[in-house]
Amino acid sequence: MADSHSTHSAGGHEHRDVTFRPIVLSAIGLVVLTVLVFVGMRLLFNVYAAREAELSPRRNPLAISYGREFPPEPRLQTAPIQDLQKLHAWENDTLSTYGWADEKTGAVRIPIARAMELLLQRGVPTRSEPSAAAGASK
Repeated sequence: MADSHSTHSAGGHEHRDVTFRPIVLSAIGLVVLTVLVFVGMRLLFNVYAAREAELSPRRNPLAISYGREFPPEPRLQTAPIQDLQKLHAWENDTLSTYGWADEKTGAVRIPIARAMELLLQRGVPTRSEPSAAAGASK
C-alpha cells in the first residue's frame, strides 16, 4: 500500500495529460465524412434532377403566351398580415359609423357606443305576455 502512495506526488493533480491526437483525428474524420456526404448528396440530387427533366413531358410553348393564370378560389393568402389589418379597419369602420345595413329594407346601422346609450335610456325591449283569456280560447 505504501508503495502505491509513493508513486503519487504531493502536488494533488495528475501528471498525465489527455492525449489530443485521437480527439483531433476524430474531429478531422468527422469533418471529412460530412464533406463527403454533402458532395455525395449534391451529386445524387443532380442525377435525379437530370433524370426528372428527361422523363417529364415538355412544356407547351403556347402556355407562355397565355400568361399566368390564377388557380381557382379559395387561394392561399399572399399577405395575411395586411389582409387582417384591412379586415380590422373595415370592422372598426362598420362598428363606429352610421350607414345602411340593407338599403332595400330600410335597415340602418349605428355606432355601437350610440346603440349602448340608447339601450340604457330605453331599456331592453321585451315581448308582451299573452293574456290568460287569449290562451284559454285556443
